[in-house]
Amino acid sequence: QVQLIESGGGLVHAGGSLRLSCAASGRTFSNYRMAWFRQAPGKERQFTATISQSGDSTIYADAVKGRFTISRDIAKNTVYLQMNSLKPEDTAVYYCASTQTTSGATWSTMYDYWGQGTQVTVSS
Repeated sequence: QVQLIESGGGLVHAGGSLRLSCAASGRTFSNYRMAWFRQAPGKERQFTATISQSGDSTIYADAVKGRFTISRDIAKNTVYLQMNSLKPEDTAVYYCASTQTTSGATWSTMYDYWGQGTQVTVSS
């Protein structure tokens, strides 16, 4: 069992920045690929970014490429999502997820463990 706890969400003006954190516990953190997904009101959960077990490979959704950066600190069992140049359309609940797959997993069904989510609201 893996427990994931997100933090760092909040309200920010367009053009601003936020850093989300996801603290993992319960299993060996370095065995898991980590990802961020987001879900806006009335919409399906969408892939945002993922990082490999070693941290040397990342994949981003086109909508956030060049603005968001995913990273992980294995010593702290934590994955981060640095979000810059935020837009109102980035408003969503952001979820952290983990999987043991080694492939570039961008589908939510490939992830086994999920956090409770953290709200990000970007005002125009």
